[in-house]
Amino acid sequence: MSLPQLKNDILLRSLLREPVPYTPVWLMRQAGRYLPEYRATRAEAGSFMGLAQNKEYACEVTLQPLRRFDLDAAILFSDILTIPHAMGLGLDFVHGEGPQFAYPVRTEEDVKRLAVPDMEKLQYVFDAVNLIRRELDGKVPLIGFAGSPWTIACYMVEGQGSADYRLIKGMMYGRPDLVHHILEINAQTTIQYLNEQIRAGAQAAMIFDSWGGVMADSLFQEFSLRYTKKVVDGLIREHDGRRVPVIVFTKGGGQWLEDIVQCGADAVGVDWTVNLTKARQRLQDQVAFQGNMDPMVMFGGEEAIRKEVRRVIDDFGPVGQGGHVFNFGHGISRFTDPDMVKVLVDEVHSYSAQYHQA
Repeated sequence: MSLPQLKNDILLRSLLREPVPYTPVWLMRQAGRYLPEYRATRAEAGSFMGLAQNKEYACEVTLQPLRRFDLDAAILFSDILTIPHAMGLGLDFVHGEGPQFAYPVRTEEDVKRLAVPDMEKLQYVFDAVNLIRRELDGKVPLIGFAGSPWTIACYMVEGQGSADYRLIKGMMYGRPDLVHHILEINAQTTIQYLNEQIRAGAQAAMIFDSWGGVMADSLFQEFSLRYTKKVVDGLIREHDGRRVPVIVFTKGGGQWLEDIVQCGADAVGVDWTVNLTKARQRLQDQVAFQGNMDPMVMFGGEEAIRKEVRRVIDDFGPVGQGGHVFNFGHGISRFTDPDMVKVLVDEVHSYSAQYHQA
């Protein structure tokens, strides 16, 4: 059965640097704890994994922000850690502490046991993608996503979030061969995982390299970017008669834009430390940009939000041969007032139109 045809393709066209009437906007973690309806659905599901592994719940929370705001994309509700969970590492979300693995990868034996999991273990993700596409009914595109091989490896070795990355970096400096082995397994898994999302209906793919920016120069290129490029190289780039744009986002990676652009993505995400005017000059519109407002602006009041939205759009300037997707430079805070999100979305649409004149 064919999936519904897309009515609003402005996000996809922006990612491919095609002309559009205004700057599209979506927000990282737009389906999340800042929405009371999300909190109610999560309570009903009983746990984060109960939410993520049930296609009806995952579909419901994916669609919730689109009922409130005039966003230009939906993003699959899931987590970047579904991959190591499928590898048998035992993912759990501990209240107030975040994700933790029961069986972190710490020894050479642990590393050698790793293998690309059967994608059937992740079928709940693909089922959710397909259901979301049907329920969207072509309203906006659906973005699929995964973590970068490096970011996933950090969680696998550390066993949870980390302040200093001591365990993964210790392994990287002391036994780089083991880290390369983990990264290769992760890259091959991520290629299959994202391609299955695309086959199920995802119309764009995003790779979150959330922890790429914690590495020294040259090590970022060797241990993160090299494997992100492997993933990008292996992705389906045309499906169902359309290009499938790929976005790569390295948090804290603004100093490496010239390297990141070489990975072959259609768009590069940047955080709020990057000046978009200079970034465009550096890359000469070889790719589209996604970003890059500080999510903490949302606590400064309505006028501050409008001012910062305009500054970001002004910094990007006349779109011309480029492409800009408005977003935060990281995920929305759980404490954000939903009414302020509406202010942001509406301001992006109304203010940006002047920069899209032919």
